[in-house]
Amino acid sequence: MNSFVQRSPLMKLILRDNVLELLPAELKLLGIQHPLIISGHKAMQSPLYGRLKETLCAIPALFSQPVPAHSSVSIVEDMAAQAKKDGVDGLIALGGGSASDSTKAVALLMAEGGRLIDHASQFTPPSTLHVPVLLRPKMPIVSIPCTASGAEATVSLGVRDEEGRKLLFTDFQLASRLILIDPLANLDVPAKLMLSTGMNGLAHCIEGLYSLERAPMAETLALDALVRFFKVLPAVQKHPNERQHRAELLYAAHLSGLVLVHARTCLHHAICHAIGSVCGVGHGDANSVMLPHALAFNSEATASALSRAARILDCGSDASDFLRALKVLQEQTSVPQRLRDIGVGYKTLDRIATKTMGERGLYFNPRHVNDASEIRQLLEQAY
Repeated sequence: MNSFVQRSPLMKLILRDNVLELLPAELKLLGIQHPLIISGHKAMQSPLYGRLKETLCAIPALFSQPVPAHSSVSIVEDMAAQAKKDGVDGLIALGGGSASDSTKAVALLMAEGGRLIDHASQFTPPSTLHVPVLLRPKMPIVSIPCTASGAEATVSLGVRDEEGRKLLFTDFQLASRLILIDPLANLDVPAKLMLSTGMNGLAHCIEGLYSLERAPMAETLALDALVRFFKVLPAVQKHPNERQHRAELLYAAHLSGLVLVHARTCLHHAICHAIGSVCGVGHGDANSVMLPHALAFNSEATASALSRAARILDCGSDASDFLRALKVLQEQTSVPQRLRDIGVGYKTLDRIATKTMGERGLYFNPRHVNDASEIRQLLEQAY
């Protein structure tokens, strides 16, 4: 066993129907009296968001403007400044990864000050990574996830700036102190969205098996969550209105987020971040398309890890067996498989490839990426 560092954040998860009933008491336990609620456009139109507002009617809560997909540096900076002025003492994220990442970014900026970009990780090809040390105490975050991204459990975040770059940050203090998952309410979320974001959660697990920075706990969590994903994603596709399947998918996604507490994402997520920042397409859709292509690129360097995944899924004993099982899963769930089908223009491929070369995921990838032409070739295959 190689040397490693393992850390665990303070985190409480409650999974049950009508879980918002518990929120006022849980806020009191966290010492939150004046929260700011952060959500996206679609989530704000959901019945769950309406119930959240009703639940907080006796609490002096503030509600943010809607955050866009992949978030926004300017919106985060505006929200942080206003929250400080209004005396906000806690944050509540309701929605998917963009709402969760925006909430973490607001907490980071309220504590650290300055501009958001001042605190971003900086990767310089081929092998230099600078991660700022963020020591100031962060206010507590409550997360109410509505998708299968697992972002509520991670200690990292990404925010798209006005130039189309995805700024990435890491701070263990940004992990949610409380996570409330309501499987029954999740039935209001389209199954198509749950399936594509589930591919994002699945990718967390796969990259957690071979990331150059990982602790043994990452593999333990990843292998367990992989089995859950491969079982429940086809079930959600077949029975989209089954509450139990939603519960199982949301929990698998939560485990996938915990994988990234003990590991880092690699090439696959680097490409997906660049796709999202350039084209604005959903992160789940980008994951659905790019995952098999990134795995094929890494196949020699990750053969041992993917063989373990194949064995635990009982689909074979080597990496090629796992890749075949992944292909079957894509077909079973009808997730997107081509970039052209998710709104990525062919003329953007060069720009995506160039931006990927500045993504920190390359630093943790087990196979060295020599230049943007290798990324361009992957994108071409996926187009």
